[in-house]
Amino acid sequence: MPSNDTSFSLKKISVAAFGPSLLFGIGEGAIYPVIALSARELGASVALSGIIVALIGIGSLLNNIPAALLTARFGERRAMIGAAIVAIIALIICLFAPNPFTLGVGILMVGMTRAVFLLARQTYLTEAVPIDIRARALSTLGGVTRIGMFIGPFAGAGLMHFMDLSGAYIVAIVTFIFMAFLAFSIPDLPQHPHQNTAGTTGPPSALGLRQIARSHIKVYLTLGVGCLLVAAVRSSRQVIIPLWAAHIGMDAATTSVVYGLMGAIDMLLFYPAGKVMDHKGRAAVAIPSMVIMAACLATMPLTTSLWAFVVVTMALGFGNGISSGLVMTVGADASPKQGRTQFLGIWRFMADIGNSGGPLLLSAITAVASLAGGMVAIGALALISAGIFWRWLPAQLSKPASRS
Repeated sequence: MPSNDTSFSLKKISVAAFGPSLLFGIGEGAIYPVIALSARELGASVALSGIIVALIGIGSLLNNIPAALLTARFGERRAMIGAAIVAIIALIICLFAPNPFTLGVGILMVGMTRAVFLLARQTYLTEAVPIDIRARALSTLGGVTRIGMFIGPFAGAGLMHFMDLSGAYIVAIVTFIFMAFLAFSIPDLPQHPHQNTAGTTGPPSALGLRQIARSHIKVYLTLGVGCLLVAAVRSSRQVIIPLWAAHIGMDAATTSVVYGLMGAIDMLLFYPAGKVMDHKGRAAVAIPSMVIMAACLATMPLTTSLWAFVVVTMALGFGNGISSGLVMTVGADASPKQGRTQFLGIWRFMADIGNSGGPLLLSAITAVASLAGGMVAIGALALISAGIFWRWLPAQLSKPASRS
Protein backbone atom coordinates (compact mmCIF):
# COMPACT_ATOMS: atom_id res chain seq x y z
CA MET A 1 0.00 0.00 0.00
CA PRO A 2 1.48 3.38 -0.84
CA SER A 3 2.48 5.48 2.11
CA ASN A 4 3.44 8.83 0.68
CA ASP A 5 0.87 9.54 -2.03
CA THR A 6 -1.58 11.31 0.23
CA SER A 7 -3.80 12.82 -2.46
CA PHE A 8 -4.11 9.61 -4.47
CA SER A 9 -4.77 7.42 -1.46
CA LEU A 10 -7.50 9.58 0.03
CA LYS A 11 -9.20 10.30 -3.30
CA LYS A 12 -9.20 6.61 -4.15
CA ILE A 13 -11.32 5.71 -1.13
CA SER A 14 -13.12 9.02 -0.57
CA VAL A 15 -16.61 7.87 -1.60
CA ALA A 16 -16.42 4.60 0.33
CA ALA A 17 -14.86 6.19 3.41
CA PHE A 18 -16.57 9.56 3.67
CA GLY A 19 -19.82 9.22 1.70
CA PRO A 20 -21.72 7.24 4.37
CA SER A 21 -20.54 9.63 7.10
CA LEU A 22 -21.67 12.69 5.14
CA LEU A 23 -25.09 11.16 4.49
CA PHE A 24 -25.48 10.05 8.10
CA GLY A 25 -24.58 13.56 9.28
CA ILE A 26 -27.19 15.09 6.95
CA GLY A 27 -29.88 12.67 8.11
CA GLU A 28 -29.18 13.11 11.81
CA GLY A 29 -28.73 16.85 11.40
CA ALA A 30 -32.12 17.11 9.70
CA ILE A 31 -34.05 15.55 12.59
CA TYR A 32 -31.99 16.75 15.55
CA PRO A 33 -33.55 20.24 15.80
CA VAL A 34 -37.13 18.91 15.57
CA ILE A 35 -37.06 15.94 17.97
CA ALA A 36 -38.03 18.01 20.98
CA LEU A 37 -40.69 19.85 18.96
CA SER A 38 -42.15 16.52 17.81
CA ALA A 39 -42.25 15.31 21.39
CA ARG A 40 -44.02 18.47 22.52
CA GLU A 41 -46.61 18.10 19.74
CA LEU A 42 -47.31 14.59 21.02
CA GLY A 43 -47.95 15.92 24.54
CA ALA A 44 -44.57 15.41 26.19
CA SER A 45 -43.42 17.79 28.91
CA VAL A 46 -40.31 19.90 28.46
CA ALA A 47 -38.31 17.54 30.69
CA LEU A 48 -39.52 14.44 28.84
CA SER A 49 -38.76 16.11 25.49
CA GLY A 50 -35.19 16.65 26.64
CA ILE A 51 -34.88 13.00 27.61
CA ILE A 52 -36.17 11.91 24.19
CA VAL A 53 -33.53 14.09 22.49
CA ALA A 54 -30.86 12.49 24.69
CA LEU A 55 -31.91 9.01 23.53
CA ILE A 56 -29.80 9.42 20.37
CA GLY A 57 -26.64 9.55 22.48
CA ILE A 58 -27.91 6.85 24.84
CA GLY A 59 -28.65 4.54 21.91
CA SER A 60 -25.13 5.03 20.56
CA LEU A 61 -23.62 4.39 23.99
CA LEU A 62 -25.59 1.18 24.56
CA ASN A 63 -24.90 -0.22 21.11
CA ASN A 64 -21.14 0.34 20.83
CA ILE A 65 -20.21 -3.15 22.03
CA PRO A 66 -22.94 -5.00 20.06
CA ALA A 67 -22.00 -2.92 17.01
CA ALA A 68 -18.39 -4.06 17.36
CA LEU A 69 -19.42 -7.72 17.49
CA LEU A 70 -21.81 -7.39 14.54
CA THR A 71 -19.32 -5.45 12.42
CA ALA A 72 -16.53 -7.91 13.17
CA ARG A 73 -18.80 -10.82 12.26
CA PHE A 74 -20.47 -9.53 9.10
CA GLY A 75 -18.04 -6.88 7.84
CA GLU A 76 -18.37 -3.11 7.54
CA ARG A 77 -20.43 -3.08 4.35
CA ARG A 78 -23.17 -5.46 5.49
CA ALA A 79 -23.25 -3.86 8.94
CA MET A 80 -23.88 -0.45 7.36
CA ILE A 81 -26.58 -1.80 5.05
CA GLY A 82 -28.37 -3.36 8.02
CA ALA A 83 -27.97 -0.19 10.09
CA ALA A 84 -29.38 1.94 7.24
CA ILE A 85 -32.43 -0.33 7.00
CA VAL A 86 -32.96 -0.15 10.77
CA ALA A 87 -32.58 3.65 10.65
CA ILE A 88 -35.20 3.93 7.91
CA ILE A 89 -37.63 1.80 9.96
CA ALA A 90 -36.87 3.92 13.03
CA LEU A 91 -37.54 7.15 11.16
CA ILE A 92 -40.84 5.82 9.84
CA ILE A 93 -41.76 5.01 13.45
CA CYS A 94 -40.90 8.59 14.40
CA LEU A 95 -42.86 9.98 11.47
CA PHE A 96 -46.08 8.18 12.47
CA ALA A 97 -45.52 8.03 16.24
CA PRO A 98 -48.86 8.38 18.09
CA ASN A 99 -47.28 9.20 21.47
CA PRO A 100 -43.97 10.28 23.05
CA PHE A 101 -43.05 6.71 24.03
CA THR A 102 -43.18 5.50 20.43
CA LEU A 103 -41.19 8.53 19.29
CA GLY A 104 -38.59 7.73 21.94
CA VAL A 105 -38.28 4.16 20.68
CA GLY A 106 -37.62 5.42 17.16
CA ILE A 107 -35.05 7.97 18.32
CA LEU A 108 -33.28 5.33 20.43
CA MET A 109 -33.05 3.09 17.36
CA VAL A 110 -31.54 5.93 15.31
CA GLY A 111 -28.91 6.40 18.01
CA MET A 112 -28.11 2.68 17.95
CA THR A 113 -27.46 2.83 14.20
CA ARG A 114 -25.07 5.74 14.75
CA ALA A 115 -22.74 3.42 16.68
CA VAL A 116 -22.61 1.05 13.70
CA PHE A 117 -21.86 3.76 11.12
CA LEU A 118 -19.15 5.45 13.17
CA LEU A 119 -17.44 2.19 14.10
CA ALA A 120 -17.59 0.79 10.56
CA ARG A 121 -16.01 3.90 9.03
CA GLN A 122 -13.33 4.18 11.71
CA THR A 123 -12.41 0.52 11.24
CA TYR A 124 -12.38 0.93 7.45
CA LEU A 125 -10.02 3.90 7.51
CA THR A 126 -7.76 2.34 10.14
CA GLU A 127 -7.30 -0.69 7.91
CA ALA A 128 -7.30 0.94 4.47
CA VAL A 129 -5.25 4.13 4.94
CA PRO A 130 -1.43 4.21 5.23
CA ILE A 131 -0.42 5.03 8.76
CA ASP A 132 1.45 8.21 7.80
CA ILE A 133 -1.81 9.85 6.66
CA ARG A 134 -4.10 8.16 9.19
CA ALA A 135 -4.73 11.27 11.28
CA ARG A 136 -5.70 13.30 8.22
CA ALA A 137 -8.09 10.57 7.10
CA LEU A 138 -9.76 10.22 10.50
CA SER A 139 -9.89 13.98 11.05
CA THR A 140 -11.53 14.29 7.64
CA LEU A 141 -14.02 11.59 8.66
CA GLY A 142 -15.00 13.64 11.71
CA GLY A 143 -15.06 16.84 9.67
CA VAL A 144 -17.28 15.35 6.97
CA THR A 145 -19.75 14.21 9.63
CA ARG A 146 -19.80 17.74 11.05
CA ILE A 147 -20.40 19.17 7.57
CA GLY A 148 -23.34 16.79 7.19
CA MET A 149 -24.70 17.89 10.56
CA PHE A 150 -24.38 21.48 9.36
CA ILE A 151 -26.22 20.81 6.07
CA GLY A 152 -28.95 18.65 7.58
CA PRO A 153 -30.94 21.32 9.44
CA PHE A 154 -31.09 23.51 6.32
CA ALA A 155 -32.25 20.58 4.17
CA GLY A 156 -34.88 19.71 6.75
CA ALA A 157 -36.01 23.32 7.04
CA GLY A 158 -36.50 23.54 3.28
CA LEU A 159 -38.96 20.64 3.22
CA MET A 160 -40.58 21.63 6.52
CA HIS A 161 -41.68 24.82 4.79
CA PHE A 162 -44.14 22.62 2.87
CA MET A 163 -44.68 19.65 5.21
CA ASP A 164 -44.19 21.00 8.75
CA LEU A 165 -42.14 18.77 11.10
CA SER A 166 -42.69 15.69 8.92
CA GLY A 167 -40.41 17.24 6.30
CA ALA A 168 -37.34 16.76 8.48
CA TYR A 169 -38.02 13.04 8.88
CA ILE A 170 -38.68 12.67 5.14
CA VAL A 171 -35.29 14.26 4.40
CA ALA A 172 -33.62 11.83 6.83
CA ILE A 173 -35.43 8.80 5.34
CA VAL A 174 -34.36 9.73 1.79
CA THR A 175 -30.81 10.29 3.02
CA PHE A 176 -30.64 6.87 4.66
CA ILE A 177 -32.06 5.22 1.53
CA PHE A 178 -29.20 6.74 -0.46
CA MET A 179 -26.82 5.57 2.23
CA ALA A 180 -28.09 1.98 1.99
CA PHE A 181 -27.50 1.99 -1.78
CA LEU A 182 -24.05 3.53 -1.30
CA ALA A 183 -23.10 0.94 1.32
CA PHE A 184 -24.31 -1.81 -1.04
CA SER A 185 -22.09 -0.52 -3.85
CA ILE A 186 -18.81 -0.13 -1.95
CA PRO A 187 -16.45 -3.09 -1.46
CA ASP A 188 -15.67 -4.70 1.85
CA LEU A 189 -12.15 -4.53 3.17
CA PRO A 190 -9.83 -7.31 1.96
CA GLN A 191 -9.45 -8.78 5.43
CA HIS A 192 -10.64 -11.72 7.46
CA PRO A 193 -13.45 -10.40 9.62
CA HIS A 194 -14.07 -13.77 11.23
CA GLN A 195 -10.59 -14.08 12.69
CA ASN A 196 -10.67 -13.76 16.46
CA THR A 197 -8.11 -12.49 18.92
CA ALA A 198 -6.50 -15.87 19.36
CA GLY A 199 -5.65 -15.97 15.65
CA THR A 200 -8.10 -18.77 14.87
CA THR A 201 -11.15 -18.49 12.69
CA GLY A 202 -14.66 -18.26 13.96
CA PRO A 203 -17.27 -15.67 14.86
CA PRO A 204 -16.38 -13.02 17.44
CA SER A 205 -17.70 -13.66 20.90
CA ALA A 206 -18.11 -11.98 24.25
CA LEU A 207 -15.12 -14.03 25.45
CA GLY A 208 -12.97 -12.50 22.69
CA LEU A 209 -14.17 -9.05 23.76
CA ARG A 210 -13.20 -9.76 27.36
CA GLN A 211 -9.79 -11.01 26.23
CA ILE A 212 -9.18 -7.78 24.34
CA ALA A 213 -10.29 -5.67 27.30
CA ARG A 214 -7.93 -7.55 29.65
CA SER A 215 -4.94 -7.58 27.31
CA HIS A 216 -5.22 -3.83 26.60
CA ILE A 217 -6.35 -2.68 30.05
CA LYS A 218 -3.36 -0.33 30.49
CA VAL A 219 -4.14 1.50 27.24
CA TYR A 220 -7.81 1.84 28.21
CA LEU A 221 -6.94 3.14 31.70
CA THR A 222 -4.44 5.71 30.40
CA LEU A 223 -5.04 6.95 26.87
CA GLY A 224 -8.62 5.66 26.93
CA VAL A 225 -9.39 7.72 30.01
CA GLY A 226 -7.64 10.71 28.43
CA CYS A 227 -9.90 10.45 25.37
CA LEU A 228 -12.94 9.94 27.60
CA LEU A 229 -12.12 13.27 29.26
CA VAL A 230 -11.69 14.91 25.83
CA ALA A 231 -15.19 13.76 24.92
CA ALA A 232 -16.56 15.05 28.25
CA VAL A 233 -15.02 18.49 27.73
CA ARG A 234 -16.31 18.70 24.15
CA SER A 235 -19.88 17.78 25.04
CA SER A 236 -19.92 20.12 28.05
CA ARG A 237 -18.78 22.98 25.80
CA GLN A 238 -22.00 22.65 23.80
CA VAL A 239 -24.03 23.21 26.98
CA ILE A 240 -21.81 25.88 28.52
CA ILE A 241 -21.99 28.33 25.60
CA PRO A 242 -25.78 28.87 25.55
CA LEU A 243 -26.08 28.78 29.36
CA TRP A 244 -23.39 31.41 29.95
CA ALA A 245 -24.75 33.53 27.11
CA ALA A 246 -28.14 33.55 28.83
CA HIS A 247 -26.44 34.30 32.16
CA ILE A 248 -24.86 37.52 30.81
CA GLY A 249 -28.11 38.58 29.14
CA MET A 250 -27.55 37.70 25.48
CA ASP A 251 -30.64 37.04 23.37
CA ALA A 252 -31.23 33.72 21.61
CA ALA A 253 -30.49 35.02 18.11
CA THR A 254 -27.09 36.44 19.10
CA THR A 255 -26.25 33.25 20.96
CA SER A 256 -27.05 31.19 17.87
CA VAL A 257 -24.80 33.36 15.70
CA VAL A 258 -21.89 33.04 18.14
CA TYR A 259 -22.46 29.29 18.41
CA GLY A 260 -22.55 28.99 14.63
CA LEU A 261 -19.28 30.91 14.26
CA MET A 262 -17.65 28.55 16.75
CA GLY A 263 -18.94 25.60 14.71
CA ALA A 264 -17.50 27.13 11.54
CA ILE A 265 -14.06 27.23 13.16
CA ASP A 266 -14.48 23.54 14.01
CA MET A 267 -15.21 22.68 10.39
CA LEU A 268 -12.32 24.74 8.99
CA LEU A 269 -9.65 23.15 11.18
CA PHE A 270 -10.26 19.40 10.82
CA TYR A 271 -7.80 18.79 7.95
CA PRO A 272 -4.98 21.04 9.27
CA ALA A 273 -5.36 19.28 12.64
CA GLY A 274 -4.91 15.89 11.01
CA LYS A 275 -1.91 17.11 9.02
CA VAL A 276 -0.17 18.35 12.17
CA MET A 277 -0.83 15.02 13.90
CA ASP A 278 0.63 13.12 10.95
CA HIS A 279 3.77 15.28 10.68
CA LYS A 280 4.43 16.29 14.30
CA GLY A 281 2.85 13.47 16.28
CA ARG A 282 -0.44 13.14 18.12
CA ALA A 283 0.83 14.98 21.21
CA ALA A 284 1.48 18.11 19.15
CA VAL A 285 -2.29 18.53 18.89
CA ALA A 286 -3.62 16.65 21.93
CA ILE A 287 -1.81 18.64 24.61
CA PRO A 288 -2.25 22.19 23.20
CA SER A 289 -5.92 21.62 22.42
CA MET A 290 -6.73 20.56 25.97
CA VAL A 291 -4.64 23.36 27.52
CA ILE A 292 -6.38 25.95 25.31
CA MET A 293 -9.83 24.61 26.20
CA ALA A 294 -8.94 24.52 29.91
CA ALA A 295 -7.78 28.16 29.78
CA CYS A 296 -10.93 29.24 27.93
CA LEU A 297 -13.25 27.44 30.35
CA ALA A 298 -11.44 29.00 33.32
CA THR A 299 -11.66 32.45 31.68
CA MET A 300 -15.29 32.20 30.56
CA PRO A 301 -16.73 33.16 34.01
CA LEU A 302 -14.83 36.46 33.75
CA THR A 303 -16.59 37.48 30.53
CA THR A 304 -19.43 39.91 31.11
CA SER A 305 -19.63 41.67 27.73
CA LEU A 306 -20.56 40.40 24.27
CA TRP A 307 -17.13 40.91 22.74
CA ALA A 308 -15.25 39.27 25.60
CA PHE A 309 -17.64 36.32 25.35
CA VAL A 310 -17.14 36.11 21.57
CA VAL A 311 -13.33 36.16 21.87
CA VAL A 312 -13.25 33.39 24.49
CA THR A 313 -15.83 31.34 22.59
CA MET A 314 -13.86 31.56 19.35
CA ALA A 315 -10.69 30.52 21.20
CA LEU A 316 -12.64 27.61 22.68
CA GLY A 317 -13.75 26.65 19.17
CA PHE A 318 -10.13 26.81 18.01
CA GLY A 319 -9.03 24.49 20.81
CA ASN A 320 -11.80 22.07 19.97
CA GLY A 321 -11.20 22.33 16.22
CA ILE A 322 -7.52 21.41 16.36
CA SER A 323 -8.45 18.26 18.28
CA SER A 324 -10.70 17.06 15.45
CA GLY A 325 -10.18 13.34 14.89
CA LEU A 326 -7.97 13.01 17.98
CA VAL A 327 -10.07 10.40 19.79
CA MET A 328 -10.44 8.25 16.68
CA THR A 329 -6.77 8.58 15.73
CA VAL A 330 -5.41 7.67 19.15
CA GLY A 331 -7.82 4.73 19.28
CA ALA A 332 -6.76 3.58 15.81
CA ASP A 333 -3.07 3.82 16.74
CA ALA A 334 -3.65 1.82 19.90
CA SER A 335 -5.78 -0.86 18.25
CA PRO A 336 -4.33 -4.33 17.57
CA LYS A 337 -4.52 -5.95 14.15
CA GLN A 338 -6.39 -8.95 15.56
CA GLY A 339 -9.64 -7.93 17.21
CA ARG A 340 -9.38 -4.32 16.00
CA THR A 341 -13.13 -3.85 15.58
CA GLN A 342 -13.86 -5.13 19.09
CA PHE A 343 -11.09 -2.94 20.53
CA LEU A 344 -12.53 0.13 18.82
CA GLY A 345 -16.02 -0.78 20.02
CA ILE A 346 -14.81 -0.58 23.63
CA TRP A 347 -12.92 2.62 22.78
CA ARG A 348 -16.05 4.24 21.36
CA PHE A 349 -18.02 3.07 24.40
CA MET A 350 -15.60 4.93 26.67
CA ALA A 351 -15.78 8.05 24.49
CA ASP A 352 -19.59 7.95 24.60
CA ILE A 353 -19.45 7.71 28.40
CA GLY A 354 -17.54 10.98 28.27
CA ASN A 355 -20.03 12.49 25.84
CA SER A 356 -22.92 11.62 28.13
CA GLY A 357 -21.16 12.19 31.43
CA GLY A 358 -19.68 15.63 30.78
CA PRO A 359 -22.98 17.56 30.70
CA LEU A 360 -24.29 15.50 33.65
CA LEU A 361 -21.21 16.43 35.71
CA LEU A 362 -21.60 20.06 34.69
CA SER A 363 -25.24 20.03 35.77
CA ALA A 364 -24.42 18.40 39.11
CA ILE A 365 -21.69 20.92 39.98
CA THR A 366 -23.87 23.81 38.83
CA ALA A 367 -26.68 22.60 41.08
CA VAL A 368 -24.37 22.33 44.09
CA ALA A 369 -22.15 25.36 43.44
CA SER A 370 -22.60 27.56 40.35
CA LEU A 371 -22.30 27.54 36.58
CA ALA A 372 -18.92 29.26 36.89
CA GLY A 373 -17.77 26.51 39.25
CA GLY A 374 -18.97 23.89 36.79
CA MET A 375 -16.98 25.50 33.97
CA VAL A 376 -13.81 25.59 36.06
CA ALA A 377 -14.31 21.92 36.97
CA ILE A 378 -14.70 20.94 33.31
CA GLY A 379 -11.59 22.97 32.55
CA ALA A 380 -9.77 20.92 35.20
CA LEU A 381 -10.80 17.75 33.34
CA ALA A 382 -9.17 19.20 30.21
CA LEU A 383 -5.92 19.76 32.13
CA ILE A 384 -6.03 16.21 33.49
CA SER A 385 -6.48 14.94 29.95
CA ALA A 386 -3.50 17.02 28.79
CA GLY A 387 -1.45 15.54 31.64
CA ILE A 388 -2.41 12.01 30.61
CA PHE A 389 -1.38 12.70 27.02
CA TRP A 390 1.89 14.29 28.17
CA ARG A 391 2.70 11.25 30.30
CA TRP A 392 1.64 8.41 28.02
CA LEU A 393 1.00 9.59 24.48
CA PRO A 394 4.54 10.71 23.47
CA ALA A 395 6.11 7.49 24.70
CA GLN A 396 3.59 5.16 23.14
CA LEU A 397 1.68 6.63 20.26
CA SER A 398 2.76 10.17 19.48
CA LYS A 399 4.80 8.85 16.56
CA PRO A 400 2.49 6.25 15.06
CA ALA A 401 3.87 2.79 14.63
CA SER A 402 2.30 -0.40 13.37
CA ARG A 403 0.89 -2.56 16.13
CA SER A 404 0.37 -6.28 15.98
